[in-house]
Amino acid sequence: MVVKSKSWGKLGLTMLAGMLLLAGCGGKEGTNAANSPSSTASSSNEPLEKVTLVLDWTPNTNHTGLYVAEAQGLWEKHGLDVDIILPPEAGASALVANGTADFGIGAQESMILAREQGLPLVSIAPIIQHNTSGFASPVDKNIKEPKDFEGKSYGGWGSPAEQAVIASIMKVQNADISKVNLVSAGTADFFTAVKKGIDFEWIFYGWTGIEAELRNEPVNMVYLTDYSKQLDYYTPLLLTNEKLIKEKPELVRSFLAGASEGYNYAIEHPDEAADVLIKAVPEINADLVKASQKWLSPKYKDDATRWGEQKLEVWSGYGDWLTQNGLMKEGLKYDEMFTTEFLPE
Repeated sequence: MVVKSKSWGKLGLTMLAGMLLLAGCGGKEGTNAANSPSSTASSSNEPLEKVTLVLDWTPNTNHTGLYVAEAQGLWEKHGLDVDIILPPEAGASALVANGTADFGIGAQESMILAREQGLPLVSIAPIIQHNTSGFASPVDKNIKEPKDFEGKSYGGWGSPAEQAVIASIMKVQNADISKVNLVSAGTADFFTAVKKGIDFEWIFYGWTGIEAELRNEPVNMVYLTDYSKQLDYYTPLLLTNEKLIKEKPELVRSFLAGASEGYNYAIEHPDEAADVLIKAVPEINADLVKASQKWLSPKYKDDATRWGEQKLEVWSGYGDWLTQNGLMKEGLKYDEMFTTEFLPE
């Protein structure tokens, strides 16, 4: 598999996906042949059902459980031949919504906006139980809390939701977003951007933050969840569409059974799980994968009773935040946006 030259640390695609969902869908951009199960071999000698799973980004430790499920034949024993593919520019959601892909990886923020647009997406399991993203800055910038954003330059992608997040956590400390210089960071990664006049950016600590540690370029983090319970939304998550759930519920159940086993393995065996990802994607930074996996594995399940659990209060909480900030209309049915029905007991 060829890894695209993008930084997972930049969150632009996540929000952009929600805004481009109606722009149409491209074809497959890549496939993963490494360690894929045979399409005809199974314990019952029945042909395996072919399933397509489209990622949200280039392969990283958010996806480790999926690569474990593939490498260890966990989907195969449930009768599935799962093809993991890379996403088009608009993300996985559009492909899943129109049935081009059976499953995909998205995020609650873009999925709610997609539902508002009428796309029939359903979350079947969050990959990580709590939002691990936040605003990162080199330690010498002395940005330790939202009020420190004042007088600094933020590098982003110009999304209204992005600005609303910054404004809302600054408001907690009576700080003013009008005193922040909001600029486009373009395609530069975090480490390049902060050397070219950018003071802070929005990242996932589990990848870019860990990379900063390995590069001996430590960062300060301002996590969203430290300042707003409503911003503790599910990102990333596994999703499918309403039609597949209605017509092939057992396929959904089988897919989640394998995925759940894969993530539980990654929770219990982070080092070995990292090796699986490294073998599947040999171009990846092995040291970063090892360190990231060690940090992230406990966070897949965290304080939930099982991996993949999700709650109505999290869906409605973030939806209310979107409404309160003028980013979405009221009246959406959040209980129709997710299901825990297909999770293994």
